[in-house]
Amino acid sequence: MARAKPKAAARGKVPEPSAQVNLYTHAALAENTYRSYRADMQHFKAAGGTIPCTAVQLAEYLASHAATLAVATLQHRIIAIHRAHLDVGQPSPALDPLVKRTMQGIRRTRGTAQRRVKALVKDDIIELVLTAEKQRPMKAARDIALILVGFAGAFRRSELVSILREDIAEFDHGLEIHIRRTKTQQEAGHTVFIPCAKSARCPVKALKHWLALSGIASGAVFRRINRHDQVASSDALTAQSVALMLKSITTTAKDAEAAKSVAGHSLRAGYCTEAAGAGVPTHVIMDQTGHRSSATLSKYIRPLARRKTPSLL
Repeated sequence: MARAKPKAAARGKVPEPSAQVNLYTHAALAENTYRSYRADMQHFKAAGGTIPCTAVQLAEYLASHAATLAVATLQHRIIAIHRAHLDVGQPSPALDPLVKRTMQGIRRTRGTAQRRVKALVKDDIIELVLTAEKQRPMKAARDIALILVGFAGAFRRSELVSILREDIAEFDHGLEIHIRRTKTQQEAGHTVFIPCAKSARCPVKALKHWLALSGIASGAVFRRINRHDQVASSDALTAQSVALMLKSITTTAKDAEAAKSVAGHSLRAGYCTEAAGAGVPTHVIMDQTGHRSSATLSKYIRPLARRKTPSLL
C-alpha cells in the first residue's frame, strides 16, 4: 500500500514555528538582553522608525541621535534593529555600506571612550560596610552581605541577584557559589569560591548572618525588604536595585556627587583593581571573574592598580 504523501504547504505561505520552537529560541538569550532590545526598539519607533526600514532611514536615525547618545548605545540600537528585521524575515539595513560609513563617521567624530564607573576597592568597601551597619538590622545584614559577596565574588549585578540558596555549598574555609547563567556562559554557568577572611568584614560570615536572620532556606538569596524591616517576598532583587543600594549608601557615606560615579559594576571593577594591585596572577583573577580574555579583564583594572607597575629602567 502506497504511503500517503504529505500535503504540500500553500504556495507562498511560510509555516509559522511552533510554540515549542519559540520557547527554545527565546531561551537562547538572557532575559536582560531581550529587555534591552525591547527598550532599543521602543526608542527607535518613538523616533518614527518602522520595521522594515531602509538603510537611509536607519542612517538618518543614527545621525540625528549621534550628539545625545553614546557610540556604544547607537551600536546596540543597530544590533536590535538588525535582529528585528531578521525576526520578520526582512533584509537588514544594518549591513548596508551607508549605515556602516555613518557609524564610522560618528565614531571618528565622537570617539569611542566608554564611561567608566568608579571601582570600589578595599578601603571603599570597608567604608560602605561601616555605613550600612547603621541601618535597621535586617536591611543592614542584607546590604552588607550584598556588598561583601559582590566584591569578593567579582559578580556582575545580574549574577549577584540570581544567586539561589540551593547553589551555595559550604566548606570549612569558605563558600562555593554557582551562578547558573552568566553573560558569557549562558549554558554551563560559572562557579566562584569565596574564602573566609580573617578580618571582621568577612563575606562568608556576612552571608551566613543574612541567611540566618532572614530565614531563607531556598530560592533567591537577596530579596526586597519593606519599610518594616521585613523580607517582603520570595522574589529576587532586580539588578537595578543593587546599583541603587550602592548609590544610596555612598551618598550617606560621602556625598551625592561621589555616588554619581558608582554603579552595580563598581564591585566587580573593584575586585579586579584590588587583586591586580595585590599582585594576584591574571589567570587567578580570570578564574574568579569568568573573563575569557585578559584584554577584556584589563579594562576593569583602574589606573589605581596600574600606577604600581614597576619601572624596568
